Amino acid sequence: MTETATHPTGAFTPPTRFAVPGRIEVDGRVAGAWQPATLAEIRRETPRASTFRLAVPGWAGHVPGQHLMLRLTAPDGYTAQRHYSLASAPDGSGHIELTLDHVRDGEVSGWFHEVARPGDRIEVRGPLSGFFAWPGDRPALLLGAGSGVVPLMSMVRHHRARRLTVPLRMLVSARGPEELIYAREFGAETTPVFTRRAPGGTRVGRLSAEHLAPFLAEPPAGGWEAYVCGSNSFAEHASRLLVAAGQPVERIRIERFG
Repeated sequence: MTETATHPTGAFTPPTRFAVPGRIEVDGRVAGAWQPATLAEIRRETPRASTFRLAVPGWAGHVPGQHLMLRLTAPDGYTAQRHYSLASAPDGSGHIELTLDHVRDGEVSGWFHEVARPGDRIEVRGPLSGFFAWPGDRPALLLGAGSGVVPLMSMVRHHRARRLTVPLRMLVSARGPEELIYAREFGAETTPVFTRRAPGGTRVGRLSAEHLAPFLAEPPAGGWEAYVCGSNSFAEHASRLLVAAGQPVERIRIERFG
């Protein structure tokens, strides 16, 4: 069921989840089972974010945009669980990647950034959720901010690995170049937006209608499927810009956090 809401003024408030044609179904039997995972590699992305590569021999595969549940268990039996988006493209290698911000006082992210070392064992369950998934079958317009770029990067990597010809474009917002996760991997498909600090000659400011205009003025055949991921405030702002620019409401998928 599609749900929308309006303020008393009648202004449109985008819902978090839309009922979208082509929704990906999740195999509950596979996704419901906890699987052992071994930390294989740690890569620094920014001063606050790192990528953690996990070996999961029993991983059944995923669709870009899906996430998993992760569980840590302390020696005394205490457990902590968190949902994290998958950053890697599905490749059948038995490895998956997560990119985590180091959240101040974060119980799980703190362990990963301060304690974890290659060889450590954890548990994962998934893949989970199909509403934000993109199998590569339709043009995709991706809008992310901060760590909201993580599931979108899975889509970009999938697009490259499969050499897909379907159009894909991404706009990603960060406060400055040093906080732009995956900056070394971005290519012609990506437009960075810097809100506080930018290289010389680059305009500083929030994502705007001007940034979206080149993509929505002349959309590809069949139109875009828009994916928005970021904080609550970014998700609200970006989805309103999309709707104002003519993107159909039923073709906007949103993941938000915070």
